[in-house]
Amino acid sequence: MAHGVTFAEKLESIGLGPPRAAAVDTLQVNVGKRCNQACKHCHVEAGPTRTEMMTRETAELVIAALERHPEIGTVDITGGAPELNPNFRHLVTEARRLGRHVMDRCNLTVLFEAGQEDTAEFLRAHDVEVVASLPYYLAQRTDAQRGAGVFDKSIAGLRRLNALGYGLAGGPALNLVYNPTGAFLPPAQAEIEAEYKRELHKRHGIVFNNLFVITNMPIARFLHFLERTGNTEKYMDRLVQAFNPAAAAGVMCRSLVSVGWDGTLYDCDFNQMLDLPVKAGAPPHIKDFDGHALARREIVTGRHCFGCTAGAGSSCGGATAA
Repeated sequence: MAHGVTFAEKLESIGLGPPRAAAVDTLQVNVGKRCNQACKHCHVEAGPTRTEMMTRETAELVIAALERHPEIGTVDITGGAPELNPNFRHLVTEARRLGRHVMDRCNLTVLFEAGQEDTAEFLRAHDVEVVASLPYYLAQRTDAQRGAGVFDKSIAGLRRLNALGYGLAGGPALNLVYNPTGAFLPPAQAEIEAEYKRELHKRHGIVFNNLFVITNMPIARFLHFLERTGNTEKYMDRLVQAFNPAAAAGVMCRSLVSVGWDGTLYDCDFNQMLDLPVKAGAPPHIKDFDGHALARREIVTGRHCFGCTAGAGSSCGGATAA
């Protein structure tokens, strides 16, 4: 273990441990691992051949939990490519009927898949916030991470969303996501956001609201990359050395619960991919969902958690500290 310290020990040393939730205001729903892409950094290890998909029965349990818990204001739908789940639109429609803010973590290229021809219009009709991954504003680096031709399709997807009002004044939010392409920490969010806005507008006429900078977690495909390149310990050292108490205080698991495709509950999407469900004693499955009990739970941690607390911090909404 880098530096011989666990994440739990690090939190204890600064008076923040053991970490506990403070609320549940966001339900992040992973509807499955099927995706039309197989990105090198993907912590879900999603791809076209994955078969794990949330059923209608489980989706209905998610909706029932939302009905019982009006304090959950945001439903964050992810995957895989969430739009490929046949229950995606039902989840969106019902969550919006209940007055919830809905986010779709979209890879952009899915908008051009068979059967998805009207997905952009569906999202706009329901005022769904789009959070779109775009590793870089240049084709070479994006395609190196996501596959040949992905950049051009992504740009076409962004133009389509802009044409529907996304990212424009009065329209739904269009936020982009940046992940580093190698074994290093991301730059300051404000600086690279300004760079993205300038370059995407100058080169392609594209506008968007915010850029979320997310640190690559040392799990799944990115961990395999670190191991292949001999960078595992070096990267972990980098994360531990960059530990920021302010970022630790703002980690997303304090106000979020992650729902797996099979309904199992987790503290975050990263724990979900490591098969680390909520701690014993907390409701384990969406059918048992109790927001009040989950808001008091102790959070399960591991060495990957250093990724969320390095530098300015990292979450599904980008940096968590100045």
